[in-house]
Amino acid sequence: MKLLLLGAAGQVGLELRGPLAVLGTVIAPTRAALDLGDLDALRALVREHSPDVIVNCAAYNAVDDAEGDFDGALRINREAVAVLGEEAKARKIALVTYSTDYVFDASPSGGAAREGDPANPLNAYGRSKLEGERALLALDAPALIFRTAWVWSVGARGFVSTMLRLAREREILRVVDDQVGNPTFARDLAFATATILHAFRRDPHGAVNEARGVYHLAGATHASRYALAVAAIERDPKRNEHLVRVIEPIPSSAMTTAARRPGWVVLDCQKATERFGVTLPGYLDALGRALV
Repeated sequence: MKLLLLGAAGQVGLELRGPLAVLGTVIAPTRAALDLGDLDALRALVREHSPDVIVNCAAYNAVDDAEGDFDGALRINREAVAVLGEEAKARKIALVTYSTDYVFDASPSGGAAREGDPANPLNAYGRSKLEGERALLALDAPALIFRTAWVWSVGARGFVSTMLRLAREREILRVVDDQVGNPTFARDLAFATATILHAFRRDPHGAVNEARGVYHLAGATHASRYALAVAAIERDPKRNEHLVRVIEPIPSSAMTTAARRPGWVVLDCQKATERFGVTLPGYLDALGRALV
């Protein structure tokens, strides 16, 4: 199997390299080698390599920047995704791409959001990702669209690594406690994706085409930003290096950001469990494995 991995330098892309290599040959162009905003170059890349599977981890995910650069966000999150969908359909390639919980403004009645619940993004980033979903669905592309949430890792980027860094720099941390979602460990998301593709390895295009559509794929348990920060800091094996003495919960209204964030969006992932037999661990389990 030949797999084209886009966004290989991101949190999920880095974690996918190893699991995908077990399945076959992985082609992972660098950001310098491929500008996703160059749609002709993207199309040419797919045609040059003619992969069996495309895994698209690339995205315009600077949530606040997207408020002033919606066209740029659309270029990557809708138009580039549509090109991948067109090529996948025309050339019988299986496509996997990721979307976001930010397509919702809130979970229904404070519960968990299902795939068919009405989408109503509060920010430009969420709107651009929803446009990407709709483009693939309109094309009837052979694509699995995995909506995920609050992806974190212990690398250079992400919420958890930022909290651990700040715990070493500040005595007081103020963290929002009225935003609730599914913290998703990048390694678990990558492993689940690879597990699904492994099951489809004999006929990836046929299997993905049959299962095509939107699925929620995120950590099994929900938490506030504040709860996630506290749990990560408490479990840090290098706590002796911390300066932090107080972690203070604050409302979103105390933070100045360009983009609005939803308060309570918890994803119901039962559809993915039933269809693919995968369930991502909760955030406490993931922290226990990540922070060693």
